[in-house]
Amino acid sequence: MFFGRQNELKRLDSIHDSRKFECVVLHGRLRVGKTALLREFLKGKRAVYFAAQETSDRENLNSLIRCVETFPQETGAALPALKDFYEEAFERLQLLARTERLILVIDDYEFLTAANRGISELICRYIDRKFIDSRLMLVICGSSEPVMESEALGYDCPFHGRRTAQIKLEPFTFFDAKRFYSSFSPFDIALVYGITGGVPGYLERMDPGLPLEENIKRSFFDTSSPLFEEPAGFLRREVRDPTYYNAVLKAIAAGCTKNSEISAAVGLETSACTAYLKNLTALGLVGKYTPVTEKAGKKTIYEIEDSLFRFWYRFVPDNLPHIQLGMVDKFWRNVARDIPAFMQKAFEDICRQWVLERNEIDRLPAKFIEVGRWWGVDPVWKRNATVPILAYSDDNNALFGDCVWSDEPAGVNSLISLEDRSRLFRYPKRHLYLFSRSGFSSECADAARRIGANLVMFE
Repeated sequence: MFFGRQNELKRLDSIHDSRKFECVVLHGRLRVGKTALLREFLKGKRAVYFAAQETSDRENLNSLIRCVETFPQETGAALPALKDFYEEAFERLQLLARTERLILVIDDYEFLTAANRGISELICRYIDRKFIDSRLMLVICGSSEPVMESEALGYDCPFHGRRTAQIKLEPFTFFDAKRFYSSFSPFDIALVYGITGGVPGYLERMDPGLPLEENIKRSFFDTSSPLFEEPAGFLRREVRDPTYYNAVLKAIAAGCTKNSEISAAVGLETSACTAYLKNLTALGLVGKYTPVTEKAGKKTIYEIEDSLFRFWYRFVPDNLPHIQLGMVDKFWRNVARDIPAFMQKAFEDICRQWVLERNEIDRLPAKFIEVGRWWGVDPVWKRNATVPILAYSDDNNALFGDCVWSDEPAGVNSLISLEDRSRLFRYPKRHLYLFSRSGFSSECADAARRIGANLVMFE
């Protein structure tokens, strides 16, 4: 069942309706739903869909030829069989799109370029010589961000100046995922989102008919589960030797955030660790962050960006011997005890999405130009301080938010602490937002009314 993506569908339909040559690059991480989006978009349209395979160039060419030859012939005369050349397939496509819109989708483009390093240049020559005067809508789709950057998106890539649109498909937000699994309780869908990161291919693995504990055990602690194999399979596909990549990801999952900490934990020189971090960032697995009010520098930290990888590297490697023996109950109590700490970051992400969504529709006290988080040193108490949500505007408004993921209602101390941290900044107009999974104590509610703070109950 197709779900969501209405904005992307509208954009693709608008491009389709232009009736001139178009070259669209659709990209996004693996399992994010690119192929599902394309299948929905292609319904009822004249289209040739070709999915490249991880195989030889000759096999991919033969597959493309079969796709083109089996396209319904709308003219009375039979068309001759195609020979073993990409050029003949492209000539046929140009003929089919000469007077009427035709869509050509090349999916899994990274496989095509791996088998034929010159294919992008060949396609671009046909764009310049033939396709530009046709009504062809060419869609290049791929999951490998480094390949898509070098072949289709970068300034020096063959498609620069030829692509007419690019769409990056992102995972669902928490609010999208909430609609996707409306049968889950708000608490359970938050956990599901915190573990899957809103990636549709991961969300689909969660069965709303089962208790959440059983979903987690089946998905991550069963060696026959696709999600158990996902991180290893992803790395094998994207990098030559996953050894140190695995070690770096495990170190970050264990709490190392600075390059020096990660390199020490892994046993690498800092310069070598930097290269691994750069590649993991390019793959979308690791995020590089700086406090929202500052430029990149000494405060830069690294965190696992992909929620499923963050969960997997936190809980699977250390429990692998028991998992391989099918003895989940041996360690499940420890996992259940640590999930609330794991969920704290996920809850902060959800609350930032809440702020971003309301900022977009002007439902906040000001129009904020930047929304992020901040960390640094409290100059009064001489200790580290963090502000999970910090947003600021052009007119000296600032929003400060904290997030409490706990079984107990948020107490007044959480609000007082947030107010104290907000005073570290010289914004004359400060707006406090305290988010809680389990509501607020009466003392906290009284204090919020007294100082004009906003309490947001998660539901």
